[in-house]
Amino acid sequence: MGQVHKRSITLSADLATAVDEAVAAGEYASASEVIRDALRDWKEKRDLLGHTIDELRRLYLEGLDSGPGRIVSIDEIKAEARARLRQSKDRA
Repeated sequence: MGQVHKRSITLSADLATAVDEAVAAGEYASASEVIRDALRDWKEKRDLLGHTIDELRRLYLEGLDSGPGRIVSIDEIKAEARARLRQSKDRA
């Protein structure tokens, strides 16, 4: 595990019970393992979300830079989608 940095944390009664139950059920060997696993999941989610937000920002700005949209109503969107579907069926 390499270098270890100790931390002291405080959990709500519900979370403490959940940690204790996971250890008692044999899912984990210790409360520390439960917390480490939860923190790994949190870090992975945070890293993924951060990437997604950056990507969404880039796409949003790209959309703004592309100018106004050419379809102005949901009816036009549906009509175009139906036309594309018909064309794809005609090719098949």
